[in-house]
Amino acid sequence: MANREVNLTKRVQTPHGWRYCRVLLSANGRLKPDVVVVNGKEERHPEGAYYLEWREGSKRVRLSVGKDPADASARRLRKEAELNAVNNGVSVVSDGQNGHRSLAAAVAEFLDETKLTKKPKTVAAYTTALNYFTESCHKQNLHEVDRRDLLKFSAFLRDEKEQAPRSVYNKFENVMTFLKANGIRSLAGKNDWPRYTEEEPEIYEPEELEKLFAACDAEERLWYEFFLMTGMREQEVMYTYWSDVNVAHATVRVSHKPDRAWTPKAYKEREIPIPAKLVKSLKAWKAKADKACGLVFPTAGCKPKLDFLDCLKAVAERVKLDQDNFWLHKFRATFATRCLWAGVDLRTVQQWLGHSDMESTMRYLKPSRSQHVRNKVNEIFA
Repeated sequence: MANREVNLTKRVQTPHGWRYCRVLLSANGRLKPDVVVVNGKEERHPEGAYYLEWREGSKRVRLSVGKDPADASARRLRKEAELNAVNNGVSVVSDGQNGHRSLAAAVAEFLDETKLTKKPKTVAAYTTALNYFTESCHKQNLHEVDRRDLLKFSAFLRDEKEQAPRSVYNKFENVMTFLKANGIRSLAGKNDWPRYTEEEPEIYEPEELEKLFAACDAEERLWYEFFLMTGMREQEVMYTYWSDVNVAHATVRVSHKPDRAWTPKAYKEREIPIPAKLVKSLKAWKAKADKACGLVFPTAGCKPKLDFLDCLKAVAERVKLDQDNFWLHKFRATFATRCLWAGVDLRTVQQWLGHSDMESTMRYLKPSRSQHVRNKVNEIFA
C-alpha cells in the first residue's frame, strides 16, 4: 500500500480574508515559524493556527493543531506515522499526548482561535454553546465524546436550560463545528439533529412604520429608513463609510474595512440600489457630518454606533408601542418582502441581501396582504 501524506498549513489573514497557506521548511528540514506562502510569495504571519490536512478517500480532513510551530510539526509526523500504520493493518494510539487530549483544553484552544477569525457575536455564541456542552458532558478527554453525549446535550438544552427549539439547533450546530475542527465527524446521524419549525419572518406593517417614523427626530428617522431601504444587517450599517455611498448612481456598497478589521458576512461585498428619498436624506446628512470621519453613522471619536437597537426600543416606547415588536432584523425582512412583492426577481434580491443560497431569500416570499389582494379575494367569492 502507498504511504499516506499529511500536509501542514497555517490559517492566516490575507487581503482576501482568512486562508489556509502552505508553510515553509528551512534547509535543515525544520519548520520556519510563522512563515507561509501567500500567492507565491513568502510572508510572515504570527496570527492564526496550524492545521494538519490529509485524505480519507475523496474527503479532505483538516485538524487544528494549535499555534506552536514545533508542536505542529511533531504532530504532523505522528499523524502521518499513525495513518501509514493503519494503512498497513497496524493498530496504533491516536494523535495526542498518551493518545488523550482533554475536552477543556480543546474547547479553550478552539475559542482562542475563533476570536482571531470571527466577529464578537459569533465568538459569544460558540462560547455559550461549548460552556453548556461541557456542563452536560462529563467526559474528561475529547476522544471519549460519543453520539450519546450529543443526544444528552440536546435534551439538556431543552429540559435543563429551557431553550427554544431553534436555539437548541443552533447550539448543537456550534458544537458539531467544534468537533469537526478537531477531526471528529459522523458522531450524529441525520435523525439525531434537533428539529425546529422554521418560523415565517415577521415584517413591519405600514401603520407601525408610520407611527415609528412620526416619533423619530431627523437623525433617528435617517437611521431606521437606512435599515429599511437598504436591507442591510446591523454591522453592515455600523461600518458603512461615506465612500460606500454613491449619490450619483443612487447605490450603497457593503465593503471590507481592513482599517477596522471588519469584513462582510461570508466575505461577500455587494452593491444595493437605494431610492431617491434616501439619497436626498443622506446628502443633507453628509453636509452636516464631520468631514474628518469616514463613517456615515459615527459616535464620539469616530467609532461605530453600537446602540441602534436600544435607540429603536426607546422610540417605540416614546409612542407607547410594544417594544417587543421592534427589532433591527425586522427592517431587513420588510425590505426583502417588499422587494419580492414589487416583482423584483429572487436572484436580484438574493444579491442585494448578500445571501449565499436562494433558500434563505425564498423565506421572504410571504403572501401579500394588500388591499388589492383582498379585493381580488372578494371578487372571486362575490
